[in-house]
Amino acid sequence: MKTTISVIKADVGSLAGHHIVPAPLLEIAEDNLKKAAEEGVINSYKVFHAGDDLELLMVHNRGERSEEIHALAWKTFLAATEKAKELKLYGAGQDLLKTAFSGNVRGMGPGVAELEIEERGSDPIVVFAADKTSPGAFNYPLFRIFADPMNTAGLVIDAAMLDGFKFEVLDSKLNKRVVLQCPEEMYKLIGLIGTVNRYCVSRIWRVADNRVCAVTSTTKLSQLAGKYIGKDDPVAVVRAQHGLPAVGEILAPFLHTYFVEGWMRGSHWGPLMPVSLKDSRCTAFDGPPRMVALGIQVCNGRIASDKDGVPLIADLFDDPAFDFARREAVEMAIVFRRMGEFQPARLSEESMEYTTLPEILKTLKDRFKS
Repeated sequence: MKTTISVIKADVGSLAGHHIVPAPLLEIAEDNLKKAAEEGVINSYKVFHAGDDLELLMVHNRGERSEEIHALAWKTFLAATEKAKELKLYGAGQDLLKTAFSGNVRGMGPGVAELEIEERGSDPIVVFAADKTSPGAFNYPLFRIFADPMNTAGLVIDAAMLDGFKFEVLDSKLNKRVVLQCPEEMYKLIGLIGTVNRYCVSRIWRVADNRVCAVTSTTKLSQLAGKYIGKDDPVAVVRAQHGLPAVGEILAPFLHTYFVEGWMRGSHWGPLMPVSLKDSRCTAFDGPPRMVALGIQVCNGRIASDKDGVPLIADLFDDPAFDFARREAVEMAIVFRRMGEFQPARLSEESMEYTTLPEILKTLKDRFKS
């Protein structure tokens, strides 16, 4: 029997601006998923948040794109949205772009990353969730993890990894995909995914046996809605160990900050800050952009649990090893904010197409003279 790890997220309302998911919304999600587990729809779960995004981690045996799993997530987001409206929370239901569920939440606003696996003797999984950034935010770390031997020693010294990995890359503008194999096509891969506002890594396999290793959400909210309504805030699921990158290699790219698009109003470059769950809240200039990482063990179709059935969850960035990256992120945030609205602090004109800037430019349209 195959096991599926589904991470489905949405911004359904936040306390005090785009800051954090408040307890009443988390409680609704907890109640809904607990009931679903009792009814056998899912085997185990974890409700958490990344900044102002409500995250549903579910482990089950229903496969990817299961209508039952997606319906559960959609109903949970709708219930949380109703509570958010009752409390007059900010941005209530802003990621729910459709009114009628059609069997799958893809294209309806929520972000989805799903990985169906045949369990190994031990299957460590890392779940990433980001806030105030776009799917391209995973391009840099995923390249480092699965293609850079200076980051991942296993690419050099683990025989199971010597043939490398294949990267599926989505062109979000044309909605087309291409698969590139590393190390043979490494330079071509970098040529694509270095353009983070258009190309994003969507799935990775091991070349030796086509074993799926990682998957990301690729939802572009602005392209679905036709305007800026909030940044995409992606999620990812990554397998580790036993012929795949070790957990420590998966986390190593986050020892330093790096720059991502998003931040305030989705219109700025900002330094990514790896944080623990307790620090998963966005404040200064609605940021800096945050990333959380949860470690789990998949065990017989569920998250490995203690004797009371409580899932064992590792908060992987809750570690002083990442303090330097956090300090770098704050220092770089200060540098960027000194730039105000001048590039390179603000995104390029092309990336601003779906923000509110075009409305400003319309007011000047007739005032330009040749």
